[in-house]
Amino acid sequence: MTTALSVFGLGYVGCVSAACFAKEGHAVVGVDVSPAKVGMINDGKSTIVEAGIGELVRDMRASGRLRATTSPHEAVLASSVSLVCVGTPSRPNGSIDLTYVERVCEQIGEALREKADPHTIVIRSTVLPGTIDGVVIPALERGSGKRAGVDFAVCSNPEFLREGTSIKDFYDPPFTLIGAHDPAHAEPVRALYAGIGAPVHVTAVRVAEMVKYVCNCFHGLKVGFANEVGNICKALGVDSHEVMRLFCEDKKLNISTAYLKPGFAFGGSCLPKDLRAITYKARTLDVDTPMLSALLESNRRQVQRAYDMVLATGHRRVGVLGLAFKAGTDDLRESPMVSLIEMLIGKGLQLSIYDRDVSSANLIGANREYIEREIPHIWSLMRPTVREVVESADTVVIGNSASEFRELGEQLNGQMVVDLARAFGSRVSNGPSYQGICW
Repeated sequence: MTTALSVFGLGYVGCVSAACFAKEGHAVVGVDVSPAKVGMINDGKSTIVEAGIGELVRDMRASGRLRATTSPHEAVLASSVSLVCVGTPSRPNGSIDLTYVERVCEQIGEALREKADPHTIVIRSTVLPGTIDGVVIPALERGSGKRAGVDFAVCSNPEFLREGTSIKDFYDPPFTLIGAHDPAHAEPVRALYAGIGAPVHVTAVRVAEMVKYVCNCFHGLKVGFANEVGNICKALGVDSHEVMRLFCEDKKLNISTAYLKPGFAFGGSCLPKDLRAITYKARTLDVDTPMLSALLESNRRQVQRAYDMVLATGHRRVGVLGLAFKAGTDDLRESPMVSLIEMLIGKGLQLSIYDRDVSSANLIGANREYIEREIPHIWSLMRPTVREVVESADTVVIGNSASEFRELGEQLNGQMVVDLARAFGSRVSNGPSYQGICW
């Protein structure tokens, strides 16, 4: 299905999007405040420099499916979908400048005053969560005198185009992401990508806005991680590229979804110990590792966050379900739950604890030695059943994702739940009786 499309902003994202959507058969009109950029498009020339884009703009202009104008009014009246691709530059304090986004949305709104046909406004510019609700929709409603969701639709459609390979990325994305308050509003945007062989995910607007930032932060994290590893390797006389080549061969844990679910702090006998060892070794080699060195402090702060959440309930009787650092193990060495419990005891709270896999009768070896040496008083707080813990508590803390905790709701009688493991999945939302640590 052919769509009449207006693209606001003819910089990098706008130029590529306009040309590629025209190639997909849509009738595209580009809009920019710069007469020079508009003139270049109308002359069949690209506004950016990248392999393939010049030829694509030339061909699409010759086909009649691509043109440009400086008039937002003309573009909106000539289209049913408007893509906003204007810049969101940084201010000196790091915040983003939404001046261009807001101005364009007001202009689109003004044009919508004269339009009775349905129209969809799509924010393709990179904006923080809350921008569409807090800036875009108010600007559109001010300009149009109409209501979002009733008289026009607004969606988020973040781009994932890399400079230098943008055309390839447009046609071979990992997925297409559309944020909408109503799934029906996403359909005109979905139709734009009908010829692109990639999954389409329709999600909440703020989720779509956030995903782009998470992707870019993770890309930066990976570069920083690889560089710190490389610096340590160089100081040790180790081939860093061979190390990272083998690291990337692990698709189960390293290059995978493993460890990427928000939740509580990490623990156990390996991660904290090995992080301390490698960062200590780096210091002895005079190699700075600010990213790796920050991980243990970041982890400590997640324990502090859980502690603050428990105290915020105002309750003195606290039940803890799950003591080991993960379900299905009796390993308490450097368990963040043990750290949390010690902090709560130190505050004078009355605790009761249950963990199926941790008992004085069954624990042996290093784990038993650790408890008897470091936290022998834990035994007096242990209870044999979940029910006994729940009945003796006003706040229940879920420490790991053991399956027996998933049906906890049936045993609750007004207790507050602080969930550190997303034990109930997506079935609940934060409210008077439930708080997730980071969801």
